[in-house]
Amino acid sequence: MNLESANAVSIATAVRDRKISAVEVTQAALTGITARNQELNCFTTITADTALQDAARVDREIAAGKNPGVLAGVPFAVKNLFDIRGITTLAGAKINAENPPATQDATAVAKLKQAGAILLGGLNMDEYAYGFVTENSHYGATHNPHDLNRVAGGSSGGSAAAVAGGLLPLTLGSDTNGSIRVPAALCGVFGFKPTYGRLSRAGVALFSSSLDHIGPFARSVEDIATAFDVLQGEDARDAVCTKRPVETCLPQLNRGIEGLRIGIAGDYFTEKAAPEALEAVKKVADALSVNNYVNIPEAARARAAAFVVTACEGANLHLDKLRNRPQDFDSATRDRFFAGALIPNSWYIQAQRFRRWYRDRVREVFENVDVILAPTTPISAPLIGQQTMILDGEEILVRPHLGLFTQPLSFIGLPVLSVPVWGANGLPLGVQLIAAPYHESLILRVAQVLENTKVFYDREIH
Repeated sequence: MNLESANAVSIATAVRDRKISAVEVTQAALTGITARNQELNCFTTITADTALQDAARVDREIAAGKNPGVLAGVPFAVKNLFDIRGITTLAGAKINAENPPATQDATAVAKLKQAGAILLGGLNMDEYAYGFVTENSHYGATHNPHDLNRVAGGSSGGSAAAVAGGLLPLTLGSDTNGSIRVPAALCGVFGFKPTYGRLSRAGVALFSSSLDHIGPFARSVEDIATAFDVLQGEDARDAVCTKRPVETCLPQLNRGIEGLRIGIAGDYFTEKAAPEALEAVKKVADALSVNNYVNIPEAARARAAAFVVTACEGANLHLDKLRNRPQDFDSATRDRFFAGALIPNSWYIQAQRFRRWYRDRVREVFENVDVILAPTTPISAPLIGQQTMILDGEEILVRPHLGLFTQPLSFIGLPVLSVPVWGANGLPLGVQLIAAPYHESLILRVAQVLENTKVFYDREIH
């Protein structure tokens, strides 16, 4: 078994069938991390000792005739804003390194462990999740596995690059305005942001509570569905984790898409995008025999309102440290938090009022369509340190505009999967599959059809 390309489900099957031990899988993953992490800079913490202990426990359970779980022996890691018992939760910040270790795992981490997965550590990110590039001034930039001179995207850059680089088959990240989908697109992997409140954020360092989601990265639709099924469920530790019944998506993957109404997002989602980003959408649309466009109204205003909400909630969370220790922030993060602290309360209130109106308008759109296609990012991965890009003849900043097409969707908590499509320049891009709240299974069914039609190129490690 080639662990650099094997998916999580195949690894778990092999471990349960005793074709390979969980300890052997874990040791192989640790060897791969040692070999590649220095150039990729994905990990900020590696939990080798506890990982080997957990793997040995899985092997003992199998030897005793027990089933350790659907993810038995699967190595995984998490963005370093998830609590890991015994490890200090960094959230990408220098200041947080002074905090005591976490006393228990985040709920999502605990659920994956209960399913037999083996935690290997914490992954690099933009400070406090405020960014789209994972160029962290404290812990260094994470490099794109397909071109080490380019960014991995952010803020969950370490999570995406670890999967794309063959270090792990499964990781977790968080998404406020696109922080799962942007790095998934730029690194050429699947990145899933379920409906807001569907998965517990307990034990996760939040950035903007009314926008924050968590979700998985993987190299196959089956792995995404499996992880999503494991992570679902009510959690009293997270006030927004809904009591909606769990929907098992894995058995629905091969139901096909007959009868599903699929459209392409027009207007805003076709503007300010490089030709290769629009070509990626066309490639997916052609594979699905889709040619009708739908309009998501006021998407530009939704993005602007999301900026206001994010800046206000994020700044409020860190006000004391901004007053007393501004020099210890990443300068790019600090300046945006300062700006957020100065936004008038009336702007925040108006943004939230608009949010309710916008949610109702998008709900009306989904009366006529089940799944919508849109580009994930306007360009493929920019160079590390690149400040600007040119779109439609206009020079604009890279950092805020990588989330151009993701922010209007997370603003109202829609479930979205970014699927990988390779561009003519040899770099990956992403296409968003978008559905109404709590319709994750529809997204995953469409993605499975696309995977079966070989729209996604095989991953290559450069």
